[in-house]
Amino acid sequence: MAARVVAAVAVGLAGACGGLVGYAVTDLQCSDECTALAGSLGLLGAVLAALGVGIVAVLALRAMAEWKTGQLQQAARDHYPVD
Repeated sequence: MAARVVAAVAVGLAGACGGLVGYAVTDLQCSDECTALAGSLGLLGAVLAALGVGIVAVLALRAMAEWKTGQLQQAARDHYPVD
């Protein structure tokens, strides 16, 4: 349960950072008022960053679940050996 919460927080934090970076880079490159462009590219940066971290989080959670399953299977084999 804690790993899922950490993964969700990481996705949210990455989305926020991606949005800030996308907005800041676009705002710095634009010479006149282009808040709509900066906002839309900030949103795009947020989505891309959150998607990337989300993929990594899902893969990490799956690996952790598989590892735990392997441990449980090994414990069952050790407890009930087949002769």
